[in-house]
Amino acid sequence: MAAMSASTKQFNTAPARSLDQRMEALARANGVRSKRAALKADLKRGRVSIRTILAAPPEYLLTAKVVDVLMSAPKCGRVKSAKIMELCRISQSKTVGGLSDRQRRDLLELFGG
Repeated sequence: MAAMSASTKQFNTAPARSLDQRMEALARANGVRSKRAALKADLKRGRVSIRTILAAPPEYLLTAKVVDVLMSAPKCGRVKSAKIMELCRISQSKTVGGLSDRQRRDLLELFGG
């Protein structure tokens, strides 16, 4: 295989960002992580229902993995979450925002509706 010259190689690099832009992005990411952690804690303690979250997820939860949200529900650990995902035909890498109508409906039915 012939070697490619440096001018024909394509590199996937992120666009250059200023320090302020990077710090702003970091602050947003930290905010999302904090909100998710608080929501998961509320789920675990039963202060909020998994049905409520799945039916109308907050924006900061749309990019979270479904399996991570399920594991935060009471009495729903890694094994049970995996079984639910399999039963509903949902990939382990699926995000809450990426759920199809059928997948969301199937999950809601499993959690009492």
